Amino acid sequence: MSLGRSLLLMPLLAATLGACDMLGGKSDEDAVASIKAGKAQPTNDKIAVADGEAIGTPMAERVAVLGLLNKRNGQTRDIELKPGEAIRLGKVVVRLRACEKTAPWENYPDEGAFVQLLVNERPPGTTDAERWRRVFSGWLFKENPAANVVEHPIYDVWVKACRMSFPGEEAAVEDKSGDATPAPTKAPSSAPQSPAPAAPADKEGEGEETTEA
Repeated sequence: MSLGRSLLLMPLLAATLGACDMLGGKSDEDAVASIKAGKAQPTNDKIAVADGEAIGTPMAERVAVLGLLNKRNGQTRDIELKPGEAIRLGKVVVRLRACEKTAPWENYPDEGAFVQLLVNERPPGTTDAERWRRVFSGWLFKENPAANVVEHPIYDVWVKACRMSFPGEEAAVEDKSGDATPAPTKAPSSAPQSPAPAAPADKEGEGEETTEA
C-alpha cells in the first residue's frame, strides 16, 4: 500500500467502524422519512475525527462533491455535502459520513469520501411493498474507483472532489495575491553611447587666428 493511500485511510478508521450505526439510534427508514427532497440537511451522524490532532480543514467543514447517476433515464447530478449531511432526491438518499484527500506533498494524490446510499424499493426477489434500504456504505475514491464500487441496477455514485486545505496553503495564496508587483528595473544598455555634444565656442575668440612671433 502506498504511503499516500495509507495516510488517506488510517485517520478515518473511526469513521469506517462507526458508519454502520443508525442515526441517533433510529433506523434508516425513520431517518430518511424526515429528509426533505432536493435539499441537503444535517443528520444526527457523529462527525468522524482522527485519533489525535487532525491535519487540515476540520472534518465538519469539508465539502465533498459527488456525482449521482440514474441509469434508467441517464440523468446525472452533482451533489455537495458536508460530513453529517444527507440529501434526498426522489427515491434515493445520499449520505456523507466523511471525506479526505492526500496532502499536497504526497506522491500519489487521491480524494475519497465515505458515502451511504439508501433507496426506496422492493427487496430484491420479492413482491413486498417498497421500503427504504441501505444498498451501499463505504469509501469511494476519485483516482481509484475500482477499489470500491456501488453495485446497484439503477443508481451509481462516485467522488469528484473533497474540498479541504492543509496548513500553509491559505497563507501561500494570500502572500502571493498581496505582494505588489515591483517595477521592472531598467538594465544598462549595451548599445554604443553617442559622444556628448561639444560646448559652444567662446564668441570673443571666434574668427581670431593665433600667430607666432
